[in-house]
Amino acid sequence: MHFAIAHRRNAAGPVPEQMHLSRTGRVRLVAEGALVGVAVGFVIALYRFLLSHAEALLRAITSFLIQHGPLVAIWFFALVLICLIVDRLLVFEPYTQGSGIPQIDAEVANQLDMPWYRVLPTKLVEGTLCAFAGLSLGREGPSILLGGMAAKGIFRLVGKGSEQRSHERLLVTCGAAAGMSSAFHAPLTGVLFAVEEIHKSFSPILIISVMTASAASDFVSSHLLGVQPLVHLVVYSSAPHELYPLILLMGIICGLIGFVHNKGMFLIQDRLFGRLALKAPFVRMIVPFLLAGVVAFVWPDLLCGGDAILERVMDIGNQSALILLALLLGKYVFTALCFGSGAPGGTLFPLVAMGSLVGALYGMAATSIMGTATAYENGFIVLGVAGMFSAVIQAPVTAVVLVFELTGSLEALLATTLVSVVAYVVSTLLGTEAFYEHLYARLLGLSAKRNEDEGQEDLVGNRVMRGHEVVHNYVVGVGSAAEGKLISEVAWPTEALVVTIREAGVKLVPKGSTRLTALSEVSIIMDEATESETDRALHALFEAH
Repeated sequence: MHFAIAHRRNAAGPVPEQMHLSRTGRVRLVAEGALVGVAVGFVIALYRFLLSHAEALLRAITSFLIQHGPLVAIWFFALVLICLIVDRLLVFEPYTQGSGIPQIDAEVANQLDMPWYRVLPTKLVEGTLCAFAGLSLGREGPSILLGGMAAKGIFRLVGKGSEQRSHERLLVTCGAAAGMSSAFHAPLTGVLFAVEEIHKSFSPILIISVMTASAASDFVSSHLLGVQPLVHLVVYSSAPHELYPLILLMGIICGLIGFVHNKGMFLIQDRLFGRLALKAPFVRMIVPFLLAGVVAFVWPDLLCGGDAILERVMDIGNQSALILLALLLGKYVFTALCFGSGAPGGTLFPLVAMGSLVGALYGMAATSIMGTATAYENGFIVLGVAGMFSAVIQAPVTAVVLVFELTGSLEALLATTLVSVVAYVVSTLLGTEAFYEHLYARLLGLSAKRNEDEGQEDLVGNRVMRGHEVVHNYVVGVGSAAEGKLISEVAWPTEALVVTIREAGVKLVPKGSTRLTALSEVSIIMDEATESETDRALHALFEAH
């Protein structure tokens, strides 16, 4: 029997919003996106303001204390106190641990209904305290959570209530995109991240609502804090086509390093700190908090998100390869310990810093071994950021757009695309779990083990295939007819058979009692002879509302 595969990640089909919403309704959604963007812009501007002043105060205090040796002990006492405060805040609101991106994924998928009025202020305070302590955590993940919760708060405050969850979840997506936009000063990155990483489906009304929110948020935050990007990368000279074999090799290396990055992060989180899962958050977090105190006086470049590292990297001509390699290893270990402990903060900014170090080291090697011009070294730094982002997050399109917005240049677009795609392919072939999909599955308590020893049953009755078998993949849309139903409750087309379901990156064996959740991917076998009719029926079943 011949077996044809037709992969379709996006199951949007005919756009339901355009089919079921009036023109006024569509315009209203865009206006709501703009309102969300303005609100999120103020929230993230406040968050960035608090973080920058906390980091500046940290460096001022540690610089003073290091000149007065006996007083250093005061700082470690202060770190224990800060850790206790963060511990109490995490007990008060557990959804604020980690970066916040898996929580937003779960909110959009209707797996969580977080109390926005507690999450938002708690995350603001926790993030500021962790930055003041010097933990190697990013601000982008928390900004996404803050944006989503601000959007949810607006929805609830205007009196629409929780009964319109699909509408609310759309605005949460807008808020998450706006948070990403303001955090990086990169509105297109916010849009792509929301579509590629969070919503996992495409429709015009989603895109325009998210884009409006991202643009409005970026306008407000940049007006308040300035238009200078949080991270500014420079490409002095784009690589000629003769160097593309080196660029291809760099993509492979980034894919390999991305695999090691995720494996190590998950190992530390699940095995090292997982054994302390039943203990108070303080027991897990005291390790990175005290380590941050040591780092502050021994190796301050590793503190916080990675601003100091980026400054060093962009001055690559005055750096040694050994120092950059030591910074890469040190930053990775410090970040893994901070994030693995469950401390409230993200990894995207440290990942950008590590990607720049990978690119700088590769550029140095290309110059010394292959004799490439030093003018191209900065270009390799940019490619390292894109390659690592693509391999770790497994969102290559977002990686390309992020680098474009951080550089403000199209010169390296082709090379960036090549590195991102190759890194993604290599990472995928190695079986790398996408970073946030793994965290999402962990949040929901999913495990591949739950599928072991479970026999698969015929879920839709006996089907006679008259032609070749074709497999299509569909994403369960937010608010779709299939969302929330048991497989046995769904009116499946006559010649269709559900074979697998992937939820948060975990493959589930479908049974009649399996419930379909939003953003899950469903693989369905259908008869090629009736493929067109079956496909249309399934589009209608899975399309988002």
